[in-house]
Amino acid sequence: MWGELRKNPKELPPLVLAYVGDAVYELYVRLHLVNKGMLKVDKLHHHATSLVKAVTQADFLHQLESVLTEEEKNVVRRGRNAKGAHVPKNVGVVEYRLSTGFEALIGYLFLSAQEQRLQEIISYLLQRNEDEQGE
Repeated sequence: MWGELRKNPKELPPLVLAYVGDAVYELYVRLHLVNKGMLKVDKLHHHATSLVKAVTQADFLHQLESVLTEEEKNVVRRGRNAKGAHVPKNVGVVEYRLSTGFEALIGYLFLSAQEQRLQEIISYLLQRNEDEQGE
């Protein structure tokens, strides 16, 4: 299905990586919440929204800075520096660009079939977030 995309994810534009990464990250978050036993849709939506918003993703990227490889940092930098059509009104430019870098990283890891690293990063962030929230 996505075999052609996985051949050369480095050659994809960073905003395409972010587009894919946005969907992959949201799916991981939703599955994580359901796996925790959260079964009420309104609660699922509230928690998922808080974890996928740009400000949270920007914060997550800061938490990852010291553990990213050079290759991963380059993908983040490409995503962060990509010029999109617009910045949503509910977030600042800096947070939006950082979140785009985060999503580009997630998209890149997914498309380059680095599932173990992808799961490692997302699990680390979600667990750390839960520890901070006292959940």
